[in-house]
Amino acid sequence: MKVVIVGGVAAGTKVAAKLKREDRSCEVIILTKSKDISYAGCGLPYYVGEVIPNRSQLIVNTPDSFSGLTGVKVQTEFEVTKVNPNEKTVEGTDLKTGKSDIFEYDKLVIATGADAIKPPIDGVNKKNVYFMRTPDDAVSLRDAVEAGEIKRAVVVGGGFIGLEIAENLDLQGVRVTLVDMAPQILPGFDKELTDYATDHMIDKGIMIFTNTPLEAIIGEEKVEMVQAGGRKFKTDAVILSVGVRPNTAFLADSGIELMPNRTIKVNEYLETNIKDIYAVGDCAMVTNILTKAPCWSPMGSTANIAGRIVAKNIAGIEPNSEYKGVVGTAIVKLPELNAARTGLTEADAAKAGYKPVSVITVVDDKAHYYPDASNFIVKMIADKNTKKLLGLQVMGPGAVDKMVDIAVTAMTMGATLNDIENMDLSYAPPFSTAIHPFTHTVNVLLNKLSGAFETITPVAYANGEAEDYKVIDASINPSIAGATYVDLAKVDGELPEYAKDEKLLLVCTKGKRAYMLQNRLKYFGYTDTLVLEGGATVSDIKI
Repeated sequence: MKVVIVGGVAAGTKVAAKLKREDRSCEVIILTKSKDISYAGCGLPYYVGEVIPNRSQLIVNTPDSFSGLTGVKVQTEFEVTKVNPNEKTVEGTDLKTGKSDIFEYDKLVIATGADAIKPPIDGVNKKNVYFMRTPDDAVSLRDAVEAGEIKRAVVVGGGFIGLEIAENLDLQGVRVTLVDMAPQILPGFDKELTDYATDHMIDKGIMIFTNTPLEAIIGEEKVEMVQAGGRKFKTDAVILSVGVRPNTAFLADSGIELMPNRTIKVNEYLETNIKDIYAVGDCAMVTNILTKAPCWSPMGSTANIAGRIVAKNIAGIEPNSEYKGVVGTAIVKLPELNAARTGLTEADAAKAGYKPVSVITVVDDKAHYYPDASNFIVKMIADKNTKKLLGLQVMGPGAVDKMVDIAVTAMTMGATLNDIENMDLSYAPPFSTAIHPFTHTVNVLLNKLSGAFETITPVAYANGEAEDYKVIDASINPSIAGATYVDLAKVDGELPEYAKDEKLLLVCTKGKRAYMLQNRLKYFGYTDTLVLEGGATVSDIKI
């Protein structure tokens, strides 16, 4: 069986390697436009920051080493320009020689990935305008920084790659400004957490301007200034990270069905609409497990998992092996802050027909007395009617991946909050708390759903929805200027200065003591108390 794979990097090489392991008799060839067949695209920002010292560490395999390890034939710098399903051939051009060639296949896998979007603006081709898609991109940027050419940089785009580049340029002593046309950085996070992350990055010296579209790159031969959102920023370099576009233009006359965003439509077996042609990786559309709707997941993890499934289907070792899809998991390292999310935002959950209810918690990430203990800021989302877990967003200096991965497992299995409220999760002081921070948040959300915990969210508070409430400071020590302080430990009856039907907003540093005060006041007959979720950690308290 002849298998032609168009594209390398993550998806293409995974299909090829797995296929040869399962059926050595397969004749497998990879045709890739790139000079590198397999490289760590997700590691490029960390090469810029010298966290990864050498370019060679980014190269997972050279064409020769990959061929030697797997038995796959590799032809680099070959651009496939046409697919002929009726003839079962692909046509293309050797970019080194200009010679055209045709390859026959029994099975075809399209794994052409995606390229960085190049916005159609003035100055985009000037010197010191960078993208971040290949090892050469990272090398040229780092070389310029090390040569002293770049003291100031503007990063365009507040997605994960843009934020990682911003952090790593900052590590190199470059003064970084990040601009984004969107109203927030960190797509896929809700406003409470993106506001927190934005403030944190500004505190660390990285300036952030949202609602600020890039308009022009100004300079003679090289970049000298950027115009964005009607403002001008002096800079020595521009790093464009405004998204990616699937590489599928060469399929225009092939009959292969594309989605509106030009990704390739596949079924649960990762087959296209044409027999014996598969698609995988950043060029293909997959499915969201929670909504069952089409979902684009241009992630290395998705590419590798789907690549294995395609190989198993082609080899016939597990016929009709299904790829059930993704839940939208992502994680990013910011300066002294990690951020991760999975599942649906509140808005996305509502659009999908759920009735989302969320809660914000600020919880210990390990035993509070253990050295380096800190907090997680967590937003958990569930469906009001079924209590099905729908999403989790977490920020903190610690192991946010652990929190999110628990949620991924739960959502993949369709679990409800009741299914996961008493899980036997790992505990020892260096790693967690006796009641795991994930479980703690589940308990808080269940209390909110039952009505035992009556709250106002940080967004609602910022929108002024508690203006007619009197603020009570329930912190360990008085910490909110202008607010009445109430010592929880001394509350053993009514508060003489407040009527039982008075509107009281209970606030502490994290939210826990305010909840305990609410519980006590309810016992003593107070009927209109609200707790500010996340407390002063998440919100700026105004009296």
